Amino acid sequence: MTSLANELKSLPLALALRLKEGGFNEEALVALAATLKEGDPLTRRRTRNIVKGKVIPPPSGSIIKLAAEGSPEHERLSARGLAAMRAGELAFCTMAGGMATRMGGIVKALCEACHGHTFLDLRLRENRSIEKRVGRPLPLWFMTSEATHDAIVRSLEATASADHTGVFMQNLSVRLTPTGSLFKDADGVPSLYATGHGDLVDALRRSGLLDRFIAAGGKWVWIANIDNLGASVDFALLGHFIEAVEKQAADVQCEVCRKEGDRGGIPVLAEGKLQVLEEFRLPPDFDPKAVNVFNTNTFLVRAEALAKTSFRWTYFEVEKTISGRPAVQFERLLQEITAQLPSVYVEVPRDGVASRFLPVKDFDELARRRQAIEEVAAARGML
Repeated sequence: MTSLANELKSLPLALALRLKEGGFNEEALVALAATLKEGDPLTRRRTRNIVKGKVIPPPSGSIIKLAAEGSPEHERLSARGLAAMRAGELAFCTMAGGMATRMGGIVKALCEACHGHTFLDLRLRENRSIEKRVGRPLPLWFMTSEATHDAIVRSLEATASADHTGVFMQNLSVRLTPTGSLFKDADGVPSLYATGHGDLVDALRRSGLLDRFIAAGGKWVWIANIDNLGASVDFALLGHFIEAVEKQAADVQCEVCRKEGDRGGIPVLAEGKLQVLEEFRLPPDFDPKAVNVFNTNTFLVRAEALAKTSFRWTYFEVEKTISGRPAVQFERLLQEITAQLPSVYVEVPRDGVASRFLPVKDFDELARRRQAIEEVAAARGML
C-alpha cells in the first residue's frame, strides 16, 4: 500500500464521510499521485494535458449561425422549442460552485449583478418569467460546491423558491504535495477543493434530479454558468438542437462566440472528432488564432446521454500556491463531453440585447457590463 493510500485510510471519520458524500474516488487519486514522481513537473504537465495526434481548425460549415430573428426559419425553430418546453422536456442547470476570488472571495451567485438583484435572484426571476410564457414550471438546478452550498441553500430558502428548484453539490477531493502525499495546512488539516465543472455529470447523476426528470418525460438539459446571464433559455436554439438530435447529428449543442481578444476553449478537429479543447491542451505547432470563435461554456445536452454515457474523464494536473507553498490538484472540464458525444456548434451573438455572452470575473468587468446586463435582464424577464 502506498504512502498516500495509508494517509487516506487514516483520515478522521468525519472528513472521510465528507469526501465520500462528495464523490471522492480514492483509487483514482492514488493512481494520479503516482504519476507526480515521473520526471520534471512542468514537462509532465505539458505531456499529460496536451491532446495526442494532429489538430486542425474546424472544417468549413461546421460552425452554424441560426437564421435571423424574425425570419420564417427562426420562427419555425422557436415554435419547435416552445412546444418542447410546454411538454416539460427541458431542464435548466446552472453552475454556481464558484467563489469569486477576484471579488474578495465572495460567493459569486450572491454577488449583486444589477438593481439590487444577485445573479441567483435574476436566475430565479428568469425562471418565473419563463413559467408564465410556457404555462408550466421549468426545472431549475444549481450545482454548488462545498464552499458555496450552504449560502446558496439559505438564500433559496429565504426566497421561498419553488419545488422545481434543485440543488446538488459538485465533487470534493484533497490536494497533494508535488511529491504525491497529502497537502496539509499549518494545523495539519488536509486541504480540500472542488475538482472542476466537469464534476457536473457525476454530481447530477448522484443527486437523483436527472433520473426523476427523465422518468417524468424530460429530454433536454441546458447547462450554463450562473454569472453569464446572457445564457438564458432561447426557444430557437432549443428547436435547432432538437432537430440536430432527430437527424442523429448530435447529443450536445455547444454555443461559441467570435473572439475579441478572448482566450479559452476552442472547437477543433482532434482525435477524429470536432471537440472543444482549452489552449493548454493544444500542441505547440497549432496556433489558437487559427480559430476565430471560442466556447462560452453553455451547452444543450440530451438528457439520456447525460445520464447513461460512460464518460472517460481527463484529470488535468494543476499547481496552486496555498499559504505560500506549492500544492497539486487534479481537475476536469465539462467541455470534455464534446470529445465523447457527437456535438454541433452554434455561433451566438455577444453584443447588444441579443448577447449570450456576459460573464463577470471581477468588479471592473461587472462595471463595464452593467448596462448590457441590465438591458438583457429586462428583455428576458429577469427585471
